[in-house]
Amino acid sequence: MAEAPARRGGRAVRLEVLRKETLTPHMIRIVAGGEGLRDFRPNEFTDAYVKVIFKVPGVEYPEPFDMQRVREELPREQVPRMRTYTVRSYDEAAGELVLDFVVHGDEGLAGPWAQRARPGDELLLAGPGGAYAPRPDAGWHLLAGDESALPAIAASVEALPAGAQAQVFLLVENAAEEQPLVTKAEVQVTWLHRSSGADLVAAVKSAPWRGDDVQAFVHGEAGFVRELRRYLFTERGVARDAVSLSGYWRAGKDDEAWREEKAAERRAADSA
Repeated sequence: MAEAPARRGGRAVRLEVLRKETLTPHMIRIVAGGEGLRDFRPNEFTDAYVKVIFKVPGVEYPEPFDMQRVREELPREQVPRMRTYTVRSYDEAAGELVLDFVVHGDEGLAGPWAQRARPGDELLLAGPGGAYAPRPDAGWHLLAGDESALPAIAASVEALPAGAQAQVFLLVENAAEEQPLVTKAEVQVTWLHRSSGADLVAAVKSAPWRGDDVQAFVHGEAGFVRELRRYLFTERGVARDAVSLSGYWRAGKDDEAWREEKAAERRAADSA
């Protein structure tokens, strides 16, 4: 499935934090808006994503903020880091864009920022990109992921029409991390708990197969995404254009290391 990339260069969309909500012990919702929201251009994808831009503390950046100019004029160590987040919802009338952040204490970059965020704080982002939206005429939908994919999966089941059939598998730490999923469709949701040793791949493979007219969305930790890629394409023979797959992260690697690994894999594939 072709992907519309997030806008990485050029003028960033500058928002401000309007409010913060704690959804679960490890999920924080940031609702942003302000005058800069008029520069945001939504797309039709339920996995629409943005690149959240984190400035390096103590560095003065040219205004208006422009990532292309920053990359051209500043040394690499002063270039802001970026993290990818799904747009959980966008409401033009209300003037609100919603992002959900997985947090694990002081670990990482974006999670701690979300924990510290206060109304009025700046939120810089580029995008959106995206690649997936559920087809209303699909025979059924298979959606599988972990906490990192939960916002996209929740947005996707919300978009399903009445009468659509879907089977959803979500791997989270424990029962406290479960969230209600709102939908008009007929959706069977299986919550799996990492703390109990649940195996997402095994759960998907052991579930009844509902037929070949399937549209699948499998996103999250790269290890299970790779295993389910093999299951869908090799064992089930699902057409590649009926599947959206993405390893959002890899266990044991930070975002920069994971992006470098993915880039190296792409280079190796291109040269093969």
